Amino acid sequence: MASKDPKETAAAASSSGAGGGFFASIASSLSNFGTAVSKSVNGPVPYDGVEVVNPEGGTEDAQEEAQKGRWKQEDRDSYWRMMQKYIGSDITSMVTLPVIIFEPMTMLQKMAELMEYSYLLDMADKTDDPYMRLVYASSFFISVYYAYQRTWKPFNPILGETYEMANHGGMSFIAEQVCHHPPMSAGHAENEHFTYDVTSKLKTKFLGNSVDVYPLGRTRVTLKKDGVVLDLVPPPTKVSNLIFGRTWIDSPGEMVLTNVTSGDKVVLYFQPCGWFGAGRYEVDGYVYNAAEEPKILMTGKWNEAISYQVCDPEGEPLPGTELKEAWRVAETPKNDKFQYTYFAHKINSFDTAPKKLLASDSRLRPDRMALEKGDLSTSGYEKSSLEERQRAEKKNREAKGHKFTPRWFDLTDEVATTPWGELEVYQYNGKYTAHRAAIDDSSDSTDDSRTEFNPWQFDNLEAE
Repeated sequence: MASKDPKETAAAASSSGAGGGFFASIASSLSNFGTAVSKSVNGPVPYDGVEVVNPEGGTEDAQEEAQKGRWKQEDRDSYWRMMQKYIGSDITSMVTLPVIIFEPMTMLQKMAELMEYSYLLDMADKTDDPYMRLVYASSFFISVYYAYQRTWKPFNPILGETYEMANHGGMSFIAEQVCHHPPMSAGHAENEHFTYDVTSKLKTKFLGNSVDVYPLGRTRVTLKKDGVVLDLVPPPTKVSNLIFGRTWIDSPGEMVLTNVTSGDKVVLYFQPCGWFGAGRYEVDGYVYNAAEEPKILMTGKWNEAISYQVCDPEGEPLPGTELKEAWRVAETPKNDKFQYTYFAHKINSFDTAPKKLLASDSRLRPDRMALEKGDLSTSGYEKSSLEERQRAEKKNREAKGHKFTPRWFDLTDEVATTPWGELEVYQYNGKYTAHRAAIDDSSDSTDDSRTEFNPWQFDNLEAE
């Protein structure tokens, strides 16, 4: 394959009208993520005197920075003492976290939030150009990083918890927490143009004041017109200044989106943030054909827009062509408490809920609703209560010899291989589609907002 470094070509192209863009990296130690370089805390460090790097430029003392946000200094001190013993560990499900670091949304809702720009998948299905198909589809997967920038943590779903979404681009969406240890979620979205299937599992490594997050999951999109199957391998993510300092997120590395049907692919490089914010948000790369020849240059910023330009076999912009915009971030609210987009607010509302919501839906969680109202005390109490109830349900179920079975997804025999390990794959079983059709045909007008949250399945299992 004859092509230039996409970063060099993209930089040249952007000088005539395109941006570049991606997340940041903390200035404390090195760890390699494939071809990307990021920086992290690589061992136990005392917090006194820690220099806090602001990715926007400049440094501030940790104690001063720690006073900002919802954290109180004594909370940070206590939390730091508790967390030191976990340095080097996977903390995905072993640590109980205080609600002060949460946002009023669950991980299942976060999965649904990624569908905000699903119209890009519609466009990928409609086009007859195999390379533009990948431009639109990869732009969709870049767009999801705008939601990832928020540093508040979503609530972990209770086993059996679900989230439904409707009234968005003619699409139905269902997600379910299918495993508790390790935490795993499965999701399915569908409209007339595509199906979207994901098995989500995260692997983490706690490094003191930062945590590395590895996306040990599988995402597949099927475009209905031609039956094209797309497979995604995203880059890892780092959350820096987790306890002390101004928390920020970076995802340096390569994103690879492959057309499994044809062998064409997109390779996009997410730039690590350099000193004083240099290179933050930048994304660039190429659409390649099956012979690994560059066909289209892509460049932009994940928090602004992504553009593309047809290129020659050397990766140079083709004479007579120009950069065209494929995606631009939608307008967002000013000074929002949780840095939510308008779509994120819809995710929490009943405006996006289908008729007669499942009682296991995340919107109904009492801890989430209390936090949304700003009641940290009640939210913390309700969170602990749900976790205790989850433990009791597990004990009851196991005493009866029952095994938890997801309702809308089935565990398959397939094991997917990812850069960070193997993954058991869950597949949508179609039962939700039938359930929703039956509900939509009925005349039930239940007030979903008054439905009590109930993801517990033990009684149903016992009845079987």
